[in-house]
Amino acid sequence: MTLFLYDTLRREKRAFEPRDPKRVTLYVCGPTVYDFAHIGNARPPVVFDVLVRLLRRTYGSDAVVYARNVTDVDDKINQKAAKEGVPIGEVTARYEAAYLADMAALNVSPPDIAPHVTDHMDAIVRQIEAIVAAGSAYAAEGHVLFDVSSYPSYGALSGRNLDDMIAGARVEVAPYKKNPHDFVLWKPSKAGEPSWPSPWGEGRPGWHIECSAMIEQVLGLPIDIHGGGIDLVFPHHENEIAQGVCAHGHAHADQAHDEYARYWMHNGFLTVDAEKMSKSIGNVLLLHDLVQHMPGEVVRWALLSAHYRQPLDWNQSLLDQSRKNLDRLYGALGRAKGVAAEPGEPPAEFLAAIEDDLNTPGAIASLFGLSSEIERGMTAGDHVAVAAAKAALLGAADVLGVLQSDPEAWFSGAADDALKAEVEALLAERFTARTEKNWAEADRIRDRLTALNVVVMDGPNGATWRMKD
Repeated sequence: MTLFLYDTLRREKRAFEPRDPKRVTLYVCGPTVYDFAHIGNARPPVVFDVLVRLLRRTYGSDAVVYARNVTDVDDKINQKAAKEGVPIGEVTARYEAAYLADMAALNVSPPDIAPHVTDHMDAIVRQIEAIVAAGSAYAAEGHVLFDVSSYPSYGALSGRNLDDMIAGARVEVAPYKKNPHDFVLWKPSKAGEPSWPSPWGEGRPGWHIECSAMIEQVLGLPIDIHGGGIDLVFPHHENEIAQGVCAHGHAHADQAHDEYARYWMHNGFLTVDAEKMSKSIGNVLLLHDLVQHMPGEVVRWALLSAHYRQPLDWNQSLLDQSRKNLDRLYGALGRAKGVAAEPGEPPAEFLAAIEDDLNTPGAIASLFGLSSEIERGMTAGDHVAVAAAKAALLGAADVLGVLQSDPEAWFSGAADDALKAEVEALLAERFTARTEKNWAEADRIRDRLTALNVVVMDGPNGATWRMKD
């Protein structure tokens, strides 16, 4: 089968053809490490982790090179460091460590390369010099600015017309700009802020140039896939293309954008209870807090429950359903624990869905069909059929990055051996009471289990249990 991906630039689903099947390159914009990540920040790394898993399955693990950057110099980082009276490196190290721990809790595979802005200042300065030499940037009052009028295709990614943008501009806040939409490549640092040497004086880079310079240095151009959130399409990714193309003098070439990235992918917005996340509303949900109170796999499942390009509303109902879905799958694996099976080939319907622009809802649906096959096989005592379905389920789950826990550990959570024994004894007593239709006794036992923080799940094959989140 062929992998199809929706290309934001061309606004259509396209068959994926890497420039070199032996070296497939992917870059995703990573965190700015000045605080804990919120749940919206978690959607891109989870979505593109699935893509990387799929690419590695298709082309081989050694053939895929995945880079996710770390922005470790930024106005907000500077402000946090100044407030705490510490170097920016202390702030960024703290929050990068927290980010990586949270990603691990979501079973997000580490990127092959994690370039940090502060480690690539020479490359950034060299790229700015190349853009100036190509006539697409100019120095003014200690700044270097990109001249958007020098790149005729500016606005193609976002669908914005440059003439309309210029005509609709309001106040010219920087009088040294040639036009309002010219953007900063280099700027002077304020007193007390980190700075680096450059031909234009001590300073630091603008946000957009950081990614384009790091991409060229660590991956080479053009890359196969550039990913990120839909909020980055404009201005960040639009500016990236302009910089990356003009640094090599391709500004007026036909299909110049292909000299930077061959495919552009963007995930949709995430809201919380149908509202945009905002500090003023008080609905910003930190990923660091969420994974303290529920399994990271529940969070990951919830993030994959909608198609990546569609909006996703984060709410308690979504989390409850995600936990219920995982309980069902783990329940089937738990009942088939005695049947040996290693992850195998995912079923055709799973691959058809996941290779259709990462259709995770369709891929997830096929998992339930496999769990039903396991249940039927266990009931019939057909362990050959169970082994086949279990292998397919585990293989498909590996692509999605779920079902990575032991079923018993999934349900028992932090319960110790004594509590497990007590719960199992109570469930046995409850089964006897229900068999004898002693409903009062069954209800009493269930109340006791509830008091132990245990959730009982009755099913056609008996009751299972888990600790409450």
